[in-house]
Amino acid sequence: MTARSTRRTAAKSRIAAVGAIAVAGTMLLTACGDQTKNNDSSGSDKTETSAGASAGTTSPADLLPAEIKSKGVIKVGSDIAYPPVEFKDKSGKTVGIDPDLADALGKELGVEFQFENGTFDTLITGLRSKRYDLAMSAMTDTKERQEGIDPETKKKVGEGVDFIDYFTAGVSIYTKKGDDQGIKDWSDLCGKKIAVQRNTVSHDLAKAESKKCSGGKKIAIEPYDNDLEAQTRLRSGGADAGSSDFPVAAYAVKTSGGGKDFQIVGDQVEAAPYGIAVAKGNDQLTKAIKAAMDAIIKSGEYEKVIAKWGVEAGAVTEAKVNGGS
Repeated sequence: MTARSTRRTAAKSRIAAVGAIAVAGTMLLTACGDQTKNNDSSGSDKTETSAGASAGTTSPADLLPAEIKSKGVIKVGSDIAYPPVEFKDKSGKTVGIDPDLADALGKELGVEFQFENGTFDTLITGLRSKRYDLAMSAMTDTKERQEGIDPETKKKVGEGVDFIDYFTAGVSIYTKKGDDQGIKDWSDLCGKKIAVQRNTVSHDLAKAESKKCSGGKKIAIEPYDNDLEAQTRLRSGGADAGSSDFPVAAYAVKTSGGGKDFQIVGDQVEAAPYGIAVAKGNDQLTKAIKAAMDAIIKSGEYEKVIAKWGVEAGAVTEAKVNGGS
């Protein structure tokens, strides 16, 4: 799902050398697969709580709400069309960074994480309506989301959510390979057309940058329901550039057309944490997920997942609650 979120604090996130290394070595995946948006579960088996806590101490599983313990299932809302964070493989199974981390969390908590597909901009609503227990979908932790504030109007539109932060990513611009049209950073998009996923950081950045454009050369912004649709628009020549979270952009560069379709231009910007979203008031679930994330970081399971997908540059050393700004 794009740096998915509302606007982050403007600041370049990583040096170009890191970006070059990650593009070359990131996302060592062999299958690009069918990424259509059908409801699906993670396919992981229900497992028993791991021995992550010493005798006499509270384990992450002990922190789970009784209702979830009794069901043995945590329902996860996710926009499953955002490779490599979450997507469908050739068999239709949900795979990616988030599902692999969810499997590790499930083993720690003794429950099954079931992924349910939904459009990105409806996931928080799904938490409020209790359709989902969690939203795990490359969602950026921001103060606006924590407080239920619309990033443009600055008006309160909901209760907000709590986040357990588990990864860090910036935003990248990409163009057709060999045809960057002079685009090196966001200011170069004035007078050009960009395809983005709706209600993401990329979308917000494009709108903010367009307001700065002079001489009537605004940015023509085409928002889509998911990032794959935006990529298709760029690939067909219907846009001059696309933008999404760096891991997603790098994956598209590496895999689309066998690496012949796209190229990343410029540096990442707007580095910020991905968070697992929990509806306000579900404090026990928030504590349990944080404790489980800290446990898999300590045990090395987190590191294995991050290394598998080649995204070590975004790894964290501890889970934080509402660490976004």
